Amino acid sequence: MTHSKKIAIGADHGGFDLKSVLAAHLRKSGHQVEDLGTSSREAVDYPVFARAVAESVSQGRADAGIIIDGAGIGSCMVANKIPGVRAAVANNLLTARHSREHNDANVLTLGAGQVGTGLAEQLVDTWLTTECTESRHLNRVAMFSQKDADLSLSDQDLERVVNRLHQIMGPMAATEPSGEAVGDNPDAAREFVRLGATGLTSVASVERPGNIPGDLARYIDHTILKPNATKEQIRNLCAEALEFNFRSVCVNPTWVSLAASLLRDSEVLTCTVVGFPLGANEPEIKAMEARRAIRNGAREIDMVINVGALKSGNEELVLRDIKSVVEECVDGNAKCKVILETALLTDEEKRRASELAKKARANFVKTSTGFSTGGATAADVALMASVVRGAGMEVKASGGIGSYEDAMAMIEAGATRLGASASIGIVREAKLTSVSA
Repeated sequence: MTHSKKIAIGADHGGFDLKSVLAAHLRKSGHQVEDLGTSSREAVDYPVFARAVAESVSQGRADAGIIIDGAGIGSCMVANKIPGVRAAVANNLLTARHSREHNDANVLTLGAGQVGTGLAEQLVDTWLTTECTESRHLNRVAMFSQKDADLSLSDQDLERVVNRLHQIMGPMAATEPSGEAVGDNPDAAREFVRLGATGLTSVASVERPGNIPGDLARYIDHTILKPNATKEQIRNLCAEALEFNFRSVCVNPTWVSLAASLLRDSEVLTCTVVGFPLGANEPEIKAMEARRAIRNGAREIDMVINVGALKSGNEELVLRDIKSVVEECVDGNAKCKVILETALLTDEEKRRASELAKKARANFVKTSTGFSTGGATAADVALMASVVRGAGMEVKASGGIGSYEDAMAMIEAGATRLGASASIGIVREAKLTSVSA
Protein backbone atom coordinates (compact mmCIF):
# COMPACT_ATOMS: atom_id res chain seq x y z
CA MET A 1 0.00 0.00 0.00
CA THR A 2 1.11 3.60 -0.67
CA HIS A 3 2.83 5.28 2.28
CA SER A 4 0.21 7.33 4.12
CA LYS A 5 0.50 11.10 3.66
CA LYS A 6 -1.27 14.15 5.02
CA ILE A 7 -3.05 15.70 2.05
CA ALA A 8 -4.64 19.15 2.00
CA ILE A 9 -7.32 19.41 -0.68
CA GLY A 10 -9.34 22.36 -1.88
CA ALA A 11 -11.44 23.51 -4.82
CA ASP A 12 -13.66 26.27 -6.10
CA HIS A 13 -17.27 25.67 -7.11
CA GLY A 14 -16.21 24.28 -10.51
CA GLY A 15 -14.01 21.66 -8.86
CA PHE A 16 -16.30 20.82 -5.93
CA ASP A 17 -17.65 17.54 -7.34
CA LEU A 18 -14.22 16.27 -8.40
CA LYS A 19 -12.79 17.28 -5.02
CA SER A 20 -15.38 15.15 -3.25
CA VAL A 21 -14.52 12.15 -5.40
CA LEU A 22 -10.76 12.57 -4.92
CA ALA A 23 -11.04 13.11 -1.17
CA ALA A 24 -12.93 9.81 -0.84
CA HIS A 25 -10.40 8.08 -3.10
CA LEU A 26 -7.47 9.37 -1.05
CA ARG A 27 -9.02 8.28 2.24
CA LYS A 28 -9.71 4.84 0.78
CA SER A 29 -6.04 4.67 -0.21
CA GLY A 30 -5.01 5.27 3.41
CA HIS A 31 -4.13 8.96 3.32
CA GLN A 32 -5.15 11.58 5.89
CA VAL A 33 -7.19 14.23 4.10
CA GLU A 34 -7.87 17.79 5.26
CA ASP A 35 -10.66 19.29 3.15
CA LEU A 36 -10.23 23.07 3.04
CA GLY A 37 -13.37 23.74 0.97
CA THR A 38 -15.34 24.88 -0.81
CA SER A 39 -18.30 22.97 0.59
CA SER A 40 -20.89 23.49 -2.18
CA ARG A 41 -21.39 24.41 -5.83
CA GLU A 42 -22.15 28.01 -4.92
CA ALA A 43 -19.86 30.40 -6.81
CA VAL A 44 -16.66 31.31 -4.95
CA ASP A 45 -13.23 32.76 -5.78
CA TYR A 46 -10.63 30.07 -6.46
CA PRO A 47 -7.63 32.09 -5.12
CA VAL A 48 -9.02 31.82 -1.57
CA PHE A 49 -8.93 28.02 -1.59
CA ALA A 50 -5.74 27.73 -3.60
CA ARG A 51 -3.97 29.92 -1.05
CA ALA A 52 -5.37 27.89 1.86
CA VAL A 53 -4.03 24.62 0.46
CA ALA A 54 -0.66 26.13 -0.47
CA GLU A 55 -0.21 27.67 2.99
CA SER A 56 -1.04 24.32 4.63
CA VAL A 57 1.83 22.75 2.67
CA SER A 58 4.16 25.72 3.19
CA GLN A 59 3.61 25.67 6.97
CA GLY A 60 4.13 21.91 7.23
CA ARG A 61 0.59 20.98 8.22
CA ALA A 62 0.29 18.87 5.06
CA ASP A 63 2.80 16.75 3.15
CA ALA A 64 1.19 17.61 -0.16
CA GLY A 65 -1.67 19.63 -1.56
CA ILE A 66 -4.24 19.12 -4.30
CA ILE A 67 -6.27 22.00 -5.76
CA ILE A 68 -9.08 21.75 -8.32
CA ASP A 69 -10.62 24.55 -10.36
CA GLY A 70 -11.91 24.76 -13.92
CA ALA A 71 -8.58 24.51 -15.72
CA GLY A 72 -6.01 24.16 -12.92
CA ILE A 73 -3.97 27.09 -14.22
CA GLY A 74 -5.15 29.94 -12.00
CA SER A 75 -4.83 27.92 -8.80
CA CYS A 76 -1.32 26.90 -9.83
CA MET A 77 -0.35 30.56 -10.24
CA VAL A 78 -1.76 31.46 -6.84
CA ALA A 79 -0.09 28.52 -5.08
CA ASN A 80 3.32 29.36 -6.50
CA LYS A 81 3.15 32.77 -4.81
CA ILE A 82 3.46 31.03 -1.43
CA PRO A 83 7.06 30.51 -0.20
CA GLY A 84 8.21 26.89 -0.30
CA VAL A 85 5.43 25.78 -2.63
CA ARG A 86 6.20 24.09 -5.94
CA ALA A 87 2.84 23.75 -7.68
CA ALA A 88 2.30 22.07 -11.03
CA VAL A 89 -0.76 21.62 -13.19
CA ALA A 90 -1.19 18.20 -14.80
CA ASN A 91 -3.75 16.96 -17.28
CA ASN A 92 -1.91 13.77 -18.29
CA LEU A 93 0.15 11.08 -16.58
CA LEU A 94 3.46 12.17 -18.12
CA THR A 95 3.30 15.68 -16.65
CA ALA A 96 2.02 14.36 -13.32
CA ARG A 97 4.98 12.02 -13.04
CA HIS A 98 7.53 14.52 -14.30
CA SER A 99 6.30 17.24 -11.95
CA ARG A 100 7.38 15.00 -9.08
CA GLU A 101 10.34 13.17 -10.60
CA HIS A 102 11.96 16.25 -12.14
CA ASN A 103 10.58 19.19 -10.11
CA ASP A 104 9.66 17.71 -6.69
CA ALA A 105 6.23 19.40 -6.87
CA ASN A 106 4.42 19.48 -3.53
CA VAL A 107 1.12 20.86 -4.82
CA LEU A 108 -0.85 19.39 -7.72
CA THR A 109 -3.51 21.44 -9.48
CA LEU A 110 -6.17 19.87 -11.70
CA GLY A 111 -8.76 21.24 -14.09
CA ALA A 112 -12.19 19.73 -13.53
CA GLY A 113 -13.08 20.81 -17.04
CA GLN A 114 -10.02 19.02 -18.45
CA VAL A 115 -10.04 15.59 -16.79
CA GLY A 116 -12.68 13.05 -15.79
CA THR A 117 -12.83 11.32 -12.42
CA GLY A 118 -11.07 8.15 -13.62
CA LEU A 119 -8.11 10.03 -15.07
CA ALA A 120 -8.01 12.38 -12.07
CA GLU A 121 -7.64 9.41 -9.71
CA GLN A 122 -4.80 8.05 -11.87
CA LEU A 123 -3.10 11.44 -11.93
CA VAL A 124 -3.27 11.75 -8.15
CA ASP A 125 -2.02 8.18 -7.59
CA THR A 126 0.88 8.64 -10.02
CA TRP A 127 1.80 11.98 -8.50
CA LEU A 128 1.77 10.71 -4.93
CA THR A 129 3.79 7.56 -5.66
CA THR A 130 6.54 9.26 -7.72
CA GLU A 131 9.61 10.59 -5.92
CA CYS A 132 12.35 13.00 -6.93
CA THR A 133 15.57 11.12 -6.22
CA GLU A 134 18.05 11.93 -9.01
CA SER A 135 20.73 14.34 -7.79
CA ARG A 136 20.65 16.35 -11.03
CA HIS A 137 16.94 17.07 -10.52
CA LEU A 138 17.34 17.78 -6.81
CA ASN A 139 20.13 20.26 -7.58
CA ARG A 140 17.86 22.10 -9.99
CA VAL A 141 15.01 22.15 -7.50
CA ALA A 142 17.36 23.68 -4.93
CA MET A 143 17.96 26.56 -7.34
CA PHE A 144 14.28 27.55 -7.06
CA SER A 145 14.90 29.21 -3.71
CA GLN A 146 18.32 30.71 -4.50
CA LYS A 147 17.80 34.43 -5.07
CA ASP A 148 21.20 34.89 -6.73
CA ALA A 149 21.03 31.75 -8.87
CA ASP A 150 21.57 32.22 -12.59
CA LEU A 151 18.24 31.14 -14.03
CA SER A 152 18.79 32.44 -17.55
CA LEU A 153 17.90 29.96 -20.28
CA SER A 154 20.58 28.68 -22.61
CA ASP A 155 19.84 27.78 -26.23
CA GLN A 156 19.82 24.12 -25.16
CA ASP A 157 17.35 24.90 -22.36
CA LEU A 158 15.02 26.61 -24.84
CA GLU A 159 15.22 23.69 -27.24
CA ARG A 160 14.37 21.28 -24.44
CA VAL A 161 11.38 23.45 -23.48
CA VAL A 162 10.13 23.31 -27.06
CA ASN A 163 10.56 19.54 -27.18
CA ARG A 164 8.75 19.13 -23.86
CA LEU A 165 5.85 21.25 -25.12
CA HIS A 166 5.61 19.02 -28.17
CA GLN A 167 5.45 16.01 -25.84
CA ILE A 168 2.75 17.57 -23.66
CA MET A 169 0.59 19.00 -26.44
CA GLY A 170 0.83 16.04 -28.77
CA PRO A 171 1.03 16.04 -32.55
CA MET A 172 -0.52 18.82 -34.59
CA ALA A 173 -3.31 17.81 -36.91
CA ALA A 174 -2.01 16.93 -40.34
CA THR A 175 -2.87 19.38 -43.10
CA GLU A 176 -2.76 19.11 -46.85
CA PRO A 177 0.78 20.10 -47.90
CA SER A 178 1.20 23.26 -49.93
CA GLY A 179 4.31 24.67 -51.55
CA GLU A 180 7.68 22.96 -51.32
CA ALA A 181 8.35 20.14 -48.90
CA VAL A 182 11.60 19.84 -46.95
CA GLY A 183 12.93 17.28 -49.39
CA ASP A 184 12.19 19.53 -52.38
CA ASN A 185 14.58 22.23 -51.23
CA PRO A 186 17.26 21.01 -48.80
CA ASP A 187 19.20 24.28 -49.04
CA ALA A 188 16.17 26.22 -47.79
CA ALA A 189 15.69 23.66 -45.02
CA ARG A 190 19.28 24.14 -43.86
CA GLU A 191 18.80 27.91 -43.88
CA PHE A 192 15.80 27.51 -41.55
CA VAL A 193 17.98 25.44 -39.24
CA ARG A 194 20.75 28.06 -39.36
CA LEU A 195 18.22 30.72 -38.38
CA GLY A 196 17.16 28.73 -35.33
CA ALA A 197 14.66 26.05 -36.33
CA THR A 198 15.15 22.96 -34.16
CA GLY A 199 13.17 20.59 -36.35
CA LEU A 200 11.54 20.37 -39.76
CA THR A 201 8.73 17.98 -40.58
CA SER A 202 7.70 16.97 -44.08
CA VAL A 203 4.07 16.04 -44.62
CA ALA A 204 4.53 15.33 -48.31
CA SER A 205 2.68 12.26 -49.56
CA VAL A 206 4.34 8.97 -50.43
CA GLU A 207 3.90 9.86 -54.09
CA ARG A 208 6.01 12.99 -53.51
CA PRO A 209 8.81 11.98 -51.15
CA GLY A 210 11.38 14.58 -52.16
CA ASN A 211 14.00 12.25 -53.57
CA ILE A 212 17.08 14.37 -54.19
CA PRO A 213 20.09 12.17 -55.03
CA GLY A 214 22.53 15.06 -54.68
CA ASP A 215 21.57 15.48 -51.04
CA LEU A 216 21.35 11.78 -50.27
CA ALA A 217 24.14 11.89 -47.66
CA ARG A 218 21.88 13.85 -45.31
CA TYR A 219 19.42 10.94 -45.28
CA ILE A 220 22.05 8.50 -44.04
CA ASP A 221 23.13 7.33 -40.59
CA HIS A 222 26.67 6.04 -41.32
CA THR A 223 26.70 2.86 -39.28
CA ILE A 224 29.01 0.33 -37.70
CA LEU A 225 27.44 -1.89 -35.04
CA LYS A 226 29.58 -4.99 -35.40
CA PRO A 227 30.67 -6.39 -32.02
CA ASN A 228 34.29 -6.55 -33.18
CA ALA A 229 34.49 -2.92 -34.31
CA THR A 230 37.75 -1.35 -33.17
CA LYS A 231 38.67 2.13 -32.01
CA GLU A 232 40.44 2.79 -35.29
CA GLN A 233 37.34 1.77 -37.24
CA ILE A 234 35.23 4.20 -35.21
CA ARG A 235 37.73 6.98 -35.95
CA ASN A 236 37.56 6.15 -39.67
CA LEU A 237 33.76 6.06 -39.55
CA CYS A 238 33.64 9.56 -38.05
CA ALA A 239 36.20 10.89 -40.53
CA GLU A 240 34.12 9.51 -43.41
CA ALA A 241 30.94 11.02 -41.94
CA LEU A 242 32.61 14.42 -41.74
CA GLU A 243 33.94 14.13 -45.30
CA PHE A 244 30.58 13.15 -46.81
CA ASN A 245 28.42 15.12 -44.35
CA PHE A 246 26.21 12.19 -43.36
CA ARG A 247 23.34 12.92 -40.96
CA SER A 248 24.88 10.89 -38.15
CA VAL A 249 27.19 8.07 -37.21
CA CYS A 250 25.52 5.16 -35.45
CA VAL A 251 27.77 3.22 -33.08
CA ASN A 252 27.46 0.92 -30.11
CA PRO A 253 27.18 2.66 -26.71
CA THR A 254 30.77 1.96 -25.72
CA TRP A 255 31.95 4.25 -28.56
CA VAL A 256 29.56 7.18 -27.98
CA SER A 257 32.01 9.36 -26.06
CA LEU A 258 34.71 8.92 -28.70
CA ALA A 259 32.36 9.59 -31.59
CA ALA A 260 30.85 12.65 -29.92
CA SER A 261 34.30 14.12 -29.32
CA LEU A 262 35.36 13.51 -32.93
CA LEU A 263 32.16 15.06 -34.32
CA ARG A 264 31.99 18.05 -31.98
CA ASP A 265 31.11 21.36 -33.69
CA SER A 266 30.01 19.61 -36.89
CA GLU A 267 26.62 18.95 -38.49
CA VAL A 268 27.08 15.20 -38.02
CA LEU A 269 25.19 13.79 -35.04
CA THR A 270 26.15 10.93 -32.74
CA CYS A 271 23.59 8.12 -32.70
CA THR A 272 23.62 4.93 -30.65
CA VAL A 273 21.47 1.88 -29.90
CA VAL A 274 19.58 0.77 -26.78
CA GLY A 275 18.33 -2.71 -25.94
CA PHE A 276 20.28 -3.84 -28.96
CA PRO A 277 19.85 -6.12 -30.81
CA LEU A 278 17.22 -8.28 -29.05
CA GLY A 279 15.08 -5.68 -27.27
CA ALA A 280 14.45 -8.08 -24.40
CA ASN A 281 15.73 -5.87 -21.56
CA GLU A 282 13.52 -4.41 -18.84
CA PRO A 283 12.20 -0.88 -19.58
CA GLU A 284 14.15 0.51 -16.64
CA ILE A 285 17.42 -0.88 -18.04
CA LYS A 286 16.73 0.64 -21.45
CA ALA A 287 16.01 3.98 -19.78
CA MET A 288 19.35 3.80 -17.94
CA GLU A 289 21.15 2.92 -21.17
CA ALA A 290 19.58 5.87 -22.96
CA ARG A 291 20.33 8.27 -20.10
CA ARG A 292 23.99 7.28 -19.98
CA ALA A 293 24.37 7.47 -23.76
CA ILE A 294 22.85 10.94 -23.86
CA ARG A 295 25.16 12.12 -21.10
CA ASN A 296 28.07 10.76 -23.13
CA GLY A 297 27.04 12.81 -26.15
CA ALA A 298 24.43 10.85 -28.10
CA ARG A 299 21.84 13.06 -29.84
CA GLU A 300 19.78 10.18 -31.25
CA ILE A 301 18.79 6.88 -29.66
CA ASP A 302 17.68 3.86 -31.71
CA MET A 303 15.90 1.53 -29.28
CA VAL A 304 14.65 -2.01 -29.97
CA ILE A 305 11.13 -2.83 -28.83
CA ASN A 306 10.29 -5.89 -26.77
CA VAL A 307 9.33 -8.06 -29.74
CA GLY A 308 8.25 -10.98 -27.59
CA ALA A 309 5.90 -8.79 -25.55
CA LEU A 310 4.34 -7.42 -28.76
CA LYS A 311 3.78 -10.90 -30.18
CA SER A 312 2.32 -11.98 -26.83
CA GLY A 313 -0.24 -9.19 -27.00
CA ASN A 314 1.22 -7.32 -24.00
CA GLU A 315 0.82 -3.84 -25.45
CA GLU A 316 0.98 -2.21 -22.00
CA LEU A 317 4.55 -3.45 -21.56
CA VAL A 318 5.54 -2.47 -25.11
CA LEU A 319 4.18 1.05 -24.59
CA ARG A 320 5.89 1.40 -21.21
CA ASP A 321 9.10 0.08 -22.77
CA ILE A 322 9.08 2.71 -25.53
CA LYS A 323 8.00 5.52 -23.19
CA SER A 324 10.86 4.78 -20.81
CA VAL A 325 13.35 5.67 -23.54
CA VAL A 326 11.31 8.50 -25.08
CA GLU A 327 11.13 10.27 -21.72
CA GLU A 328 14.91 10.09 -21.28
CA CYS A 329 15.35 11.45 -24.80
CA VAL A 330 12.98 14.34 -24.11
CA ASP A 331 14.82 15.15 -20.90
CA GLY A 332 18.18 14.96 -22.67
CA ASN A 333 17.17 16.80 -25.85
CA ALA A 334 17.70 13.73 -28.02
CA LYS A 335 15.57 12.01 -30.65
CA CYS A 336 14.16 8.52 -30.21
CA LYS A 337 13.86 6.00 -33.05
CA VAL A 338 11.89 2.83 -32.32
CA ILE A 339 13.18 -0.33 -34.02
CA LEU A 340 10.33 -2.75 -34.75
CA GLU A 341 12.39 -5.64 -36.20
CA THR A 342 9.86 -6.01 -39.02
CA ALA A 343 11.25 -9.32 -40.30
CA LEU A 344 9.83 -10.98 -37.19
CA LEU A 345 6.39 -9.34 -37.36
CA THR A 346 3.16 -9.76 -39.29
CA ASP A 347 1.74 -6.72 -41.05
CA GLU A 348 -0.82 -6.30 -38.27
CA GLU A 349 1.94 -6.44 -35.64
CA LYS A 350 3.89 -3.80 -37.59
CA ARG A 351 0.82 -1.55 -37.52
CA ARG A 352 0.30 -2.12 -33.80
CA ALA A 353 3.96 -1.45 -33.01
CA SER A 354 3.90 1.74 -35.08
CA GLU A 355 0.74 2.89 -33.29
CA LEU A 356 2.39 2.26 -29.91
CA ALA A 357 5.49 4.23 -30.95
CA LYS A 358 3.19 7.05 -32.01
CA LYS A 359 1.30 6.87 -28.72
CA ALA A 360 4.61 7.05 -26.83
CA ARG A 361 5.51 10.17 -28.90
CA ALA A 362 8.72 8.81 -30.40
CA ASN A 363 10.33 10.71 -33.27
CA PHE A 364 10.82 7.80 -35.68
CA VAL A 365 9.86 4.23 -36.30
CA LYS A 366 12.66 2.11 -37.75
CA THR A 367 12.48 -1.17 -39.61
CA SER A 368 15.34 -3.36 -38.43
CA THR A 369 18.47 -3.93 -36.38
CA GLY A 370 20.30 -5.59 -39.27
CA PHE A 371 21.02 -8.53 -36.97
CA SER A 372 17.81 -10.54 -37.48
CA THR A 373 16.41 -12.68 -40.29
CA GLY A 374 15.83 -9.79 -42.68
CA GLY A 375 16.16 -6.06 -43.21
CA ALA A 376 14.17 -3.19 -44.63
CA THR A 377 11.64 -3.58 -47.42
CA ALA A 378 9.85 -0.82 -49.31
CA ALA A 379 6.51 -2.41 -48.41
CA ASP A 380 7.28 -2.24 -44.70
CA VAL A 381 8.45 1.37 -44.97
CA ALA A 382 5.23 2.34 -46.76
CA LEU A 383 3.10 0.55 -44.16
CA MET A 384 4.88 2.21 -41.23
CA ALA A 385 4.77 5.63 -42.89
CA SER A 386 1.03 5.32 -43.44
CA VAL A 387 0.55 4.84 -39.69
CA VAL A 388 2.83 7.55 -38.30
CA ARG A 389 3.09 10.28 -40.93
CA GLY A 390 0.00 12.13 -39.73
CA ALA A 391 1.58 12.53 -36.29
CA GLY A 392 4.66 14.24 -37.75
CA MET A 393 6.82 11.16 -37.16
CA GLU A 394 9.43 9.86 -39.58
CA VAL A 395 10.55 6.44 -40.81
CA LYS A 396 14.08 5.07 -40.82
CA ALA A 397 14.86 2.15 -43.10
CA SER A 398 17.82 -0.02 -42.14
CA GLY A 399 19.21 -3.45 -42.83
CA GLY A 400 20.28 -4.62 -46.27
CA ILE A 401 20.50 -1.18 -47.93
CA GLY A 402 23.59 -1.67 -50.03
CA SER A 403 23.06 0.38 -53.19
CA TYR A 404 21.73 3.66 -54.53
CA GLU A 405 18.78 1.76 -55.99
CA ASP A 406 17.96 0.30 -52.56
CA ALA A 407 18.22 3.73 -50.95
CA MET A 408 15.93 5.41 -53.46
CA ALA A 409 13.35 2.62 -53.17
CA MET A 410 13.15 3.27 -49.42
CA ILE A 411 12.91 7.05 -49.84
CA GLU A 412 10.20 6.69 -52.47
CA ALA A 413 8.28 4.44 -50.07
CA GLY A 414 8.37 7.12 -47.38
CA ALA A 415 11.68 6.80 -45.50
CA THR A 416 13.31 10.05 -44.38
CA ARG A 417 16.36 8.37 -42.85
CA LEU A 418 18.49 5.41 -43.91
CA GLY A 419 20.79 3.28 -41.81
CA ALA A 420 23.64 1.85 -43.82
CA SER A 421 27.21 0.63 -43.56
CA ALA A 422 27.66 0.89 -47.35
CA SER A 423 27.00 4.65 -47.13
CA ILE A 424 29.99 5.86 -49.16
CA GLY A 425 29.24 3.54 -52.06
CA ILE A 426 25.60 4.64 -52.07
CA VAL A 427 26.49 8.34 -52.19
CA ARG A 428 29.14 7.87 -54.88
CA GLU A 429 26.67 5.89 -56.97
CA ALA A 430 24.08 8.65 -56.47
CA LYS A 431 26.52 11.28 -57.77
CA LEU A 432 27.35 9.17 -60.82
CA THR A 433 23.66 8.67 -61.49
CA SER A 434 23.04 12.41 -61.26
CA VAL A 435 25.88 13.19 -63.66
CA SER A 436 24.72 10.63 -66.25
CA ALA A 437 21.04 11.61 -66.01
